[in-house]
Amino acid sequence: MDTWYDLENFDDEEAIAINEYDITVSPNDFNISTLFSLMDNGVIKLPAFQRNYVWDIKAASKLIESIILGLPIPQVFLYEKGKNNFLIIDGQQRLLSIYFFMKERFPNAEGRKLLRNYLTGDEVIDKAFLSDDRYFSNFSLKLPAPIATEKNKLDGLKFETLSDNKHSFEFLRTIRSVVIKQNEPEDADSSMYEIFNRLNTGGQKLKPQEIRMSLYYSNFYKMLFEVNLEKRWRELIGQQSIDLNFKDIEILIRAYAMLFDHTEYKATMTKFLNRFSKISGGFDDELNKYLRRLFMSFLESTENLSSRDFFSSNGKFNISLFESVFVATCSSFFKSKDILTGKITKESVLALKSDDDFREASQSSVGSKANVTTRMSRAIDLIIVE
Repeated sequence: MDTWYDLENFDDEEAIAINEYDITVSPNDFNISTLFSLMDNGVIKLPAFQRNYVWDIKAASKLIESIILGLPIPQVFLYEKGKNNFLIIDGQQRLLSIYFFMKERFPNAEGRKLLRNYLTGDEVIDKAFLSDDRYFSNFSLKLPAPIATEKNKLDGLKFETLSDNKHSFEFLRTIRSVVIKQNEPEDADSSMYEIFNRLNTGGQKLKPQEIRMSLYYSNFYKMLFEVNLEKRWRELIGQQSIDLNFKDIEILIRAYAMLFDHTEYKATMTKFLNRFSKISGGFDDELNKYLRRLFMSFLESTENLSSRDFFSSNGKFNISLFESVFVATCSSFFKSKDILTGKITKESVLALKSDDDFREASQSSVGSKANVTTRMSRAIDLIIVE
């Protein structure tokens, strides 16, 4: 698989076993009004591993037309995480299309990015956001004519102008909604990811970071999503667009995890990042704000570096190099809760990249304690901030 980052050799990482589950499955035929109300009140949310809404207005209009005409709609799957707390496993595009139509607003590309904060967090989508023309436009149905000389009778209609179809659309049309609750094991929501895998990816596993974000999503993660959009950060990793599998977020998590705990690192890398992600859920607002300021000061410290200085000779972003430089640069400031001052010298980064011990510790068993310790030690010795 071609990637924008170096694929690291974690030959010490273990496979994840598939569990047996005791789950309760409850099919419900919710009408459209009920589904809309559950979403509008924040009862139905998106898990963090779900990607953004991707349908265009024509695809959304075809769904609405099918509902109005009484055509069968594929069922949706909801995961019951707690009382009045459901996560969409399958059916995001359908449910959000219904929601946008009944709100008479349709998101543009920028609006879709910001929607994630509402759909995965504690806030409900507020009226001011929906009314903002920078992120939404009016939603009227865009439907092709059945024949060239005849206009589709529903084309151009909005929810409030459905006339005789409005009542039947809201209250008489239903979508089968399968609600899943995990009984065993009690300590996780692992069945949700397994069901999502099998419904959506044809057996292709979710990436560890996609699962990690759903298990441990917090205000710290919300902060990471913000810094992940910073222009200088995107330049350093050589990617204008965010990674669909959240690899860029995982790189940030690794950098912070190593900053906090590299001296206590224990393999495997997956377990290390899981532990840190869980702990980060307890960070208060003051700490999250400081960590954001620290990262911004780190970005400023790279002013004398080119966007290729964190790349390997193969032209791909070197994760181990980046996290080592980040830790070496920020550690002393982090201990005193100060922000970084000074600039990283280009010569010191080049010296680290060519250091024999660092190179050897970056080539195999990247997640072993010995190699993590070596990389951090060499970076702390060689990286210079002036």
